[in-house]
Amino acid sequence: MPRATNAPARRRRRKKVLKRARGFSGMQSKSFRVAANKVKRAMAYGYVGRKIKKRDYRALWNARINAAARLNGLSYSRLIHGLHKAGVELDRKVLADLALNDPDGFAKLVDFAKS
Repeated sequence: MPRATNAPARRRRRKKVLKRARGFSGMQSKSFRVAANKVKRAMAYGYVGRKIKKRDYRALWNARINAAARLNGLSYSRLIHGLHKAGVELDRKVLADLALNDPDGFAKLVDFAKS
């Protein structure tokens, strides 16, 4: 019986890793052993980075809302509490966009939250 190898699957596995390591420098993009470790680490950082990105955007939105609210004589927490009590269901992304691009509309929301 002829000797059986797993050549096609092995080649595909290696090509997939080396394709992902294409932008890395030196041996990190040439050697499978080094590239596999680097790609694994990069994928882990990418996963964590996607979570951090969401966190950072929410912090940015909160800062923008706070700055605009204080220009209208209200703190961030009082604004959010007032909007919640008034039944306004706008998320922070939309509120931040309003604060940045439509200050007059945001001022009306602040007045709505005050009452």
